Amino acid sequence: MKLASFVHGDAPPAIGVVQGERIFPVEGISDMNAVAADYAAHKPALERALGGGGLPLAEMRLLPPITRPGKIMAIGLNYADHILESGSAPPEQQTWFCKQISSLNGPYDSVEVPKVSAALDYEAELVVVIGKGGRHIARSEAAAHVLGYCVGNDVSVRDWQLATSQWVIGKSFDTHAPIGPWVTTSDEVSDPHGLDIRCLVNGEQRQGSNTRQLVFDVWAQIEHLSQAMTLEPGDLIFTGTPGGVGGAATPPFRLKDGDVVRVEIDRLGHIENVCRDEI
Repeated sequence: MKLASFVHGDAPPAIGVVQGERIFPVEGISDMNAVAADYAAHKPALERALGGGGLPLAEMRLLPPITRPGKIMAIGLNYADHILESGSAPPEQQTWFCKQISSLNGPYDSVEVPKVSAALDYEAELVVVIGKGGRHIARSEAAAHVLGYCVGNDVSVRDWQLATSQWVIGKSFDTHAPIGPWVTTSDEVSDPHGLDIRCLVNGEQRQGSNTRQLVFDVWAQIEHLSQAMTLEPGDLIFTGTPGGVGGAATPPFRLKDGDVVRVEIDRLGHIENVCRDEI
C-alpha cells in the first residue's frame, strides 16, 4: 500500500492511498504517525478508502509523507563505493548523525541553495519509516518495527559539513531532507535489500547502485540505533548513499540555482526537486 500526505486546493492536509494515477482520501485519519504506530488497526480504513472515486494524483501537492517525525537519523559511509571515493577507511562501527526536523521537505518542492555556501551536494538514499516503536530491538525483530520505505535525498552543504568533525549543521539546512513521494508499506516491500537506487541531475545519472550493497543493512541499523534510543512511530532513518556524490568528483560538482535533482528507487517511486537560490 502506498500512503501519502497531500493538500488539495485550499483544503487542510490529508492522508490518502495512492493507486495508479489517483489518490483516495482516507476519512477519519489525519495523522500518519498514528498509522505508523498501529498499521494493522488502521489498515481496514485505508482499504475502505479505495472504494471511493479518488482524485487525480497530478492535481495534488504531495507533502512529506511523515510530516512530524520525532527523529531524523542518518548513517554515513554505508556503501563501499562511497567509502572509497571519500578516501575513508571502511568503518568498524556505524557512523550516525541527525538531520534536524526543520530540514524536512516535500518530494517535489524546491531545495534551497544557501546564501552562505556554494558547496551544495546530493545524496540519494533509501529512507526507513519506523512503525511500532521499541528499544533494544533484536535484528531478528527489526522488520516488525518498520511501517515502510520511501525515497530520500540527504542534501548536504559540504563546506559546513566538513568544517568540523560534527556533521549535523551541514546536513540540516532548511529544505535539505526531501522525502516521498509516499510511504510504500512493508507488506508490499518485505525486504528492502535488493532495490536499484539512482540519482540524476539535469537528466544525467550521477549515482547508481543497489541497496544490497549496504555495508550495514537496514536490520543492523535498527538494532544498533535502538540500543541507544527508543525508536518511535514515524521516526525516519536515512540509510546511506552510494558512490557518485558531487563532492567526490574531479573537479567537485556543485548544485546551483535551476538544477533538477531526481532520486529514484525501484518499487518506491521517485522524488524530484529544483534547486533555487535562497531569498
